[in-house]
Amino acid sequence: MKSFIPKIIGAILNFIGLFSATYASKLALQLFSKPRGGMLTPKGRLFLDTASKTTLYYNNLEIQTYHWNGSKETVLLAHGWESNSNRWRYEIEKLQTEGYDIIALDGPAHGGSGSDTFNAILYSEFINVVSQKFKPTVFLGHSVGAMAVIFFLQKQTYSNVNKIVLLGAPSAFTGIMERYKKMMGYSKTIDKGIDYHIQLKFGHPPSYFSTANHIKNIEAPGLIFHDKKDPIIPYKDALEIDSQFKNGQLISTDGFGHSLKGDFITEEIIKFLSH
Repeated sequence: MKSFIPKIIGAILNFIGLFSATYASKLALQLFSKPRGGMLTPKGRLFLDTASKTTLYYNNLEIQTYHWNGSKETVLLAHGWESNSNRWRYEIEKLQTEGYDIIALDGPAHGGSGSDTFNAILYSEFINVVSQKFKPTVFLGHSVGAMAVIFFLQKQTYSNVNKIVLLGAPSAFTGIMERYKKMMGYSKTIDKGIDYHIQLKFGHPPSYFSTANHIKNIEAPGLIFHDKKDPIIPYKDALEIDSQFKNGQLISTDGFGHSLKGDFITEEIIKFLSH
């Protein structure tokens, strides 16, 4: 039944679009931007309570951060869609063992952070605020969190980055949006209307927001992890990013899915950071 719900909602918005394409398209974009998950669980809160918590702000929106002190360089962790900082628990424990200083943040509309909606542009602004405060030199991002990290770093306004790790990163925003439109079964009218509202809101067409294109400007070395059978972000996205990442190395996996959790992944990250 759940698989039919998006099509039903899409059909309703298509019907509304017959009378007001602008209104229906705006609703479709709002629906896309509103996460349905990512809230903290009691178990997740217990782990995150082991950190020092600081609330920062971007345009009056709360940014919840978690800090684990260490003697080595500072690593920033940015989770993905419908998640929160607890997703990094295993990696944090391993990084702590190695002595790294760790800062994690909850993205917009996720975990303990503010906002009613989520997008990679707003997330990149959150990352900027956190980076100015904690001065990380290593950036780890998962999924849309990885995209947000690149959107932040490509501006060339932050010079402290030494290493980057991308896990299951989407390449082009257009790919994410096309999969959403297809899942919902939107009409061509709604399709074009969504693109119009993105241009209106962010000042660029959807095609501008591309991890692969923006990563061209980044000189820091990095690792790209992507599973060949990732059911969420196609493996071809990793190939596109790798082709444009001057100092990047692609590590392809088989069986780790989109979450990319496991000893092998964490060991490769720590190996990369130690060199």
